[in-house]
Amino acid sequence: MAEPAGAEWPAAASPSPTARISARQAVEQGLPGWPRPGEEPAPPPRPIPPGRGGNQRIPRPTNARAGAPAPWGDLPAELRRPSVAAVRAALSGLGPPRPSERELIDGPASPGGRPSAVLVPLYDDEDGRACVVLTRRTWGLRTHQGEVSFPGGRIEPGEAPMDGALREAQEEIALDPAAIEVIGELDHLATISSGSFIAPFVGVLAGRPTTEPNPHEVEAVLHVPLAELADPDVFREEVWTFPGGRVQPITFFELVGDTVWGATAALLRQLLGIATGTLGRGDLDHP
Repeated sequence: MAEPAGAEWPAAASPSPTARISARQAVEQGLPGWPRPGEEPAPPPRPIPPGRGGNQRIPRPTNARAGAPAPWGDLPAELRRPSVAAVRAALSGLGPPRPSERELIDGPASPGGRPSAVLVPLYDDEDGRACVVLTRRTWGLRTHQGEVSFPGGRIEPGEAPMDGALREAQEEIALDPAAIEVIGELDHLATISSGSFIAPFVGVLAGRPTTEPNPHEVEAVLHVPLAELADPDVFREEVWTFPGGRVQPITFFELVGDTVWGATAALLRQLLGIATGTLGRGDLDHP
């Protein structure tokens, strides 16, 4: 596992994240330029490829504009098909994960309480391509209904973040913690609305796991090759301007039947960038 974040990262100079407002909050408050509750959001600034995308509800503002292409988009196809060994090697040379802005400003004990931790489970398929295990949340949850995410959640008092990620993965989709080798950490990211931060741990499995979704939390388990996510036509970036003038790129991956966006997509973007050598530490593109 990567070493914990050290003091070599400079203190953040940006305003406190507690003053920010999320897209969902803008919708809930009916702010100008955002869809009101129950209204259809603005369409994406660039069409989604035919046959791709899902029913996930994106609280897109009317000012959304097309962003940058995939960082790995100019690589030949053979370099966009990483194996688990390639991911392992790339992570091993990165050094410690970069803390989120919230950790730098507020310290590890953020105002929102305990941090969250997620597991990024990887395995090689029969063709030697790395695949990632994702979950689609149930539509009956109070928040994040139907969204695609990594298994994870809030850590318990006194629990180490990595242990929390492994526990949540077992509770959500019955992944055995003993069968997972944690090989590194992606950069931490802040959650604007909750006042907390997320620690993402990359774990390796010996092969495609047998999973059992917890019906109270998970509707489906998705097994997605990194090569599919690295297809430049699957990746999209939009640039949103939030209340107060904050400009933020938002990452999307358009799968068959699902749209991955937000924090999960930002972490997948960094994972793919690290695996392909096109991104590194500090390239999360998320607070």
